[in-house]
Amino acid sequence: MLNSTKRKNSQVNQYGGIPYLRAVFQEPGQEIVDSLKACLVQALNHYLKVNGTLPDKIIIYRDGVGDGQLKLVNDYEIPQLQVCFSLVDATYKPKLMYVVVQKRINTRIFKKLNNSLENPPPGTIVDHDITRRNWYDFLIVSQYVTQGTVTPTHYIVMHDSIGMTPDQCQRLTYKLCHLYYNWPGTVRVPAPCQYAHKLAYLVNADNHGHQGVSSACDKQSCMIGGGSILLCQLFLTFLTPWWM
Repeated sequence: MLNSTKRKNSQVNQYGGIPYLRAVFQEPGQEIVDSLKACLVQALNHYLKVNGTLPDKIIIYRDGVGDGQLKLVNDYEIPQLQVCFSLVDATYKPKLMYVVVQKRINTRIFKKLNNSLENPPPGTIVDHDITRRNWYDFLIVSQYVTQGTVTPTHYIVMHDSIGMTPDQCQRLTYKLCHLYYNWPGTVRVPAPCQYAHKLAYLVNADNHGHQGVSSACDKQSCMIGGGSILLCQLFLTFLTPWWM
């Protein structure tokens, strides 16, 4: 997600955002950050073309990162993405928030009712006790399930120069789970992630058997700029700062 305070009337559609979609096929063994950098530069140039200015703040949701890859993200991927800003303009230095989204976790949260345990309601947030001691992280139950045990989504803020409070970051993340318009309720991840997964599915279906795309890519995903990359595709939304 990108926002500029220099232009108060940044263009949005009736849903509060302007989607930017980008799909890129990646060769096996190629660093995913290479495609991320290219997509981010193109997205920033698109924002500049639409609004006449570059965004002051950029929020990146990165999906598909396990605990063992967090150091790589922190030491290599984030610095490489910051290099993109100078490729757009040598003096361009926006504020950046980088949030890792983890869906495949074993943590479960329950609501105690009398002598029984139930699933917590959508919007339940846990940011203490069971979170990591040395991380800025939190868990959100954003979806409603009719059977079985609900699985929360784990969010890790790897970088933040915007200066959001934890409450603001959590509120923004949960509100984005309401914005997937193919479903009448909330979804498990922020809507740009869900749209990007949908885009990746459609691109993969349309290009089934595309030379150079390995089957392993089908399960690898990451998020960038309020969007996500799955099979190296980008879905980016430009939103006004309504989370404050």
